[in-house]
Amino acid sequence: MSPSPLTLHEVTAAFEAIYDPAWAASWDAVGLVCGDPDQPVRRILFAVDPVGVVVNEAEQWGADLIITHHPLLLRGVTSVAATTPKGRLVHRLIRAGIALYTAHTNADTAAPGVSDALAAAVGLDGPLRPLDPDPTDPEGQRGIGRIGELNEPMTVREFAAQAARGLPPTTSGLRVAGDLDRTVRTIAVSGGAGDSLLDTARRAGVDLFLTADLRHHPASEFAEHGDIALIDAAHWATEWPWLAEGAARLRDALGGERANVEIRVSATATDAWQQSFGAAIAP
Repeated sequence: MSPSPLTLHEVTAAFEAIYDPAWAASWDAVGLVCGDPDQPVRRILFAVDPVGVVVNEAEQWGADLIITHHPLLLRGVTSVAATTPKGRLVHRLIRAGIALYTAHTNADTAAPGVSDALAAAVGLDGPLRPLDPDPTDPEGQRGIGRIGELNEPMTVREFAAQAARGLPPTTSGLRVAGDLDRTVRTIAVSGGAGDSLLDTARRAGVDLFLTADLRHHPASEFAEHGDIALIDAAHWATEWPWLAEGAARLRDALGGERANVEIRVSATATDAWQQSFGAAIAP
């Protein structure tokens, strides 16, 4: 006789023991977005973004719960009427009986968290430390971003190629600022938008900083110093590696194969940019 299915409450409680909502930034919106805590959960889909194509995948697979990194309702709303894309998504989820849960900055700051997975994806194998430590963490392990060392020094060009192989492909690929032939070893990474951490990376004395969503003026001013190389990746690509880690940790917390639940990582690319045009500079 197969075990009874877990409830949504049991699943989210196990997940929150790993990625405590109390670790989220004050401006963030994490936790359960929609769903009945008593509903059974047999299939869980992990994804970066709560968007229509992800809901399509969840419906086709028969998921009972979607866990996303990005919030659907980050800012306050007074209506979820089906007259807006987000309102329509809420209606679709409820009609399909699919719950939605978000782990955002609490997954960013966790140890291990989003940037640990990013660091592993781009080839940082050694011990990592936070780029911007969480002052409330007495052990000093939690925080935004990670700093690590390459096993062997390599050029910016070589590291960029290695990072590109480790991250999921996107239309924009990787953009690099700095001397491509300069040797680097100490690398900082931060999943998601990271230009607020540019000065933090400089103070940390790293050789290269890889992140996403770098704006022109902050990146240009940073690059003028000429001492630290920059790599700008697609936002979605820097956070997608965490999904497998989050899924594995939740699976273990629920009892592994003994739990009557399937967990899957979405392979649907939800990068906002669909196509690029124009000639690129040759490497």
